[in-house]
Parts: sequence; C-alpha cells; structure tokens
Amino acid sequence: MSDLETFRREMRAWFEANAPKSLVGQAGSELEGTWGGRKATYPNPDLKLWLDRAAARGLTAPTWPKEYGGGGLDPAEAKVFSQLLRELKLPPPLIGFGLTMIGPTLLRFGNEEQKKLHLPRICRGEIRWCQGYSEPGAGSDLASLQTKAVREGDHFVLNGTKVWTSYADQADWIFALVRTNPTAKKQEGITFLLIDMDTPGVSVSPILLISGKSPFCETHFQDVRVPVSNVIHKIDAGWTVAKALLGHERTMIADAFGAAGPKPDKKGGRSYLAELAATKIGETNGRISDPVFRDEVAAFEMESRAFAYTVQRTKDAARAGHQPGSESSMFKVYGTELNQRRYELIVRLLGPDALGWEGPGFEEDDLESTREWLRSRGNTIEGGTSEVQLNILAKHVLGLPA
Repeated sequence: MSDLETFRREMRAWFEANAPKSLVGQAGSELEGTWGGRKATYPNPDLKLWLDRAAARGLTAPTWPKEYGGGGLDPAEAKVFSQLLRELKLPPPLIGFGLTMIGPTLLRFGNEEQKKLHLPRICRGEIRWCQGYSEPGAGSDLASLQTKAVREGDHFVLNGTKVWTSYADQADWIFALVRTNPTAKKQEGITFLLIDMDTPGVSVSPILLISGKSPFCETHFQDVRVPVSNVIHKIDAGWTVAKALLGHERTMIADAFGAAGPKPDKKGGRSYLAELAATKIGETNGRISDPVFRDEVAAFEMESRAFAYTVQRTKDAARAGHQPGSESSMFKVYGTELNQRRYELIVRLLGPDALGWEGPGFEEDDLESTREWLRSRGNTIEGGTSEVQLNILAKHVLGLPA
C-alpha cells in the first residue's frame, strides 16, 4: 500500500470518527458555511464541534504550515482531503476571506510576528476578515483610492470610506489599502494595512441590495489609529501585495459563483438544475420532456462541470505553491457570467413561480431562487468588473497594445 493510500484510509477513518452525522449532505462553498469570528452564531451546535475538531487537527487550512495552525499536508494529501469532503458530502469546517485571501497573502508577504499572530487565529475560526479595497469613486479604478493614512509616531491615523465591503458588519478585522504618500504616482503611494474593526473611529453601514439582503457595507474611518506594525510588506509598496491578493480573490469568486452550484446535488446524483427541470417541466421515460430545456440543461451541466474541474486544477496548483497571477481574471469573468446564466435558466424553468417576492402561494426555494437571480446581476461588477478583467487579460496575458 502506497503512502498516499495509507493517508486516504487514515483520513477517511478520522472523518468517520469526527465529522458530525447531522452535517452530511449540508451545502458548502467558498461563500456558504461556517465563517467563524467573534460574532459567529451556530444554529446547529455540530457546526462548532466540526470546526473545533478540524482546527485541532490543522484541517481548516490543510496545506498551511503546522507552526501557524495548518495541517502541513502536501498537495497530493490536500487533494485527498478535498475529495473525501465531497465523497462524504460534508461541508468545509471553516470558510472565509481569512483562508482564501489574507491568509495566503500573509504567508507570502507577512513577517514572522504577523504570521504567528494572525494565522493561528484564522485557522481556529476566532477571527473573521473583510476586505477594504473599493471606495466611492475608486471601484474599477482602484488605484485612485483616497482613504488617507498619516503617520504619527508608531501609528497611522486613518480617515476615509470603503464601499462594497462584503460582510463588514460581521467581521472582526479588515485588510485595507490606504494612501500613505499623496504626492507619489497612484500605485506607488499605497500601503496594505491590517485594522481591528473594534478600533475607535471604525463604523459600518450595511447596503441594502435589490435581492433584499445586505451582504455589502460601507466602512468608515474617522481618526482611526492603527499601529505601523500592522503594515504588510512595506510602506508605500502595498500595490504589490494588493495585486497578489486579487489573484486569490478572483479564483475564490470563480469557485463560489461559477464552479459551485446554488444547491447540492439531489439524490441519485441528479443535479439541482436537472431536478428542477423535471419538477417544473415534467419528464418522459426519465428525460426532461421539453427538448429545448433538455438540451439547455445538459449543455450547461457539461460546461459547469468542465469549469469546476479547471478551477480545481488551479486550486491544486496553488497548494503546490503556484501563485495565481493575471490569468486569474479569466476565472473571474467566466465564473461570474456562468452563474448569471445559471440563474437565468433557473427563473425560466420556474416560470410563473419566479414572480413571487414574499407571502403565501410560493415555495420558499422558489422565492430564494428569484432573489438569488437578482443578486447575481452584481457578480460581474463585484471583485472587479468584467470589463476591467478583460483589459487585464488583454494587456498582461495576451500582451496586446493598450
């Protein structure tokens, strides 16, 4: 028996002994699951139990070094871990921007003190992070940001506003871009800074979306004092860090919106879309009755699975140490547009059942699908618009002239 086969057998035994049975079949993705943090609530106590058991084994961040709270797994072992999660239909024990964005960035750019302070708390689910990049007037043109950080001794004093800060009202810390040199070129006067959301002067205002939810927020800084020791990399050199983190963010968005479906597969391996079509359109001899919808569902399923495999290969490469670069824009463009097409197909399958907003007469799943369809309209804007991503691909990947 090979070492990897032995690891798989031991890992499966650990799952069977430690994964709560109540979580089997529960949905999980990069944006759906247990976020952890100081404000976390656990409707099912087994979610916290699963988090604590996995964290104790280092399995919330399987490939991170053990000295920072990770599992120390090599890429092949980490792939086995992910495969077993899917095979046993278990949700990830922990999700969040700590794992997908700031954690990998700290591993690359953070000093030893910063790694030892922040990474173990991320792995244990003690701190939830949010991202402070976009500002009013500095969304697509991110380098035009104006949140100012003026140095006073061992601290920076921050003033400004961030916008579209996902889940800021639930977060404990924020990683943010701030302007520390207003006379330098746009990209050269920016610093990457870590900020405790409990610091006096930090306030958050949720933004109500067309879907009826408020995952986005405005984050305000008024004379906020932040230690200079919270600078990642170097003062005025934050743009380098920012670009590296964006590679992780784009891959995460592609996985969350594109590769992952809106619901877990139904019994018998049938996808949510196929089950929905069979229920709303009807089926004949086990096939979706309407040939047009049958073709559309089949084509979409093939495309979605092919994209999921591509994203998975990219994640496997990341575990092996490959840092995502400008090519990650391709995943962001394709994944978000794929998700929009998914929900367009869903509401067409729902027909009149997609017209509900609230109240009696509609199934809860149908109402949720309508709201998610509305929410999906923002996918090609958030995290950098598709137009910006295409410009990045044209310039930095294809080498086309400006």
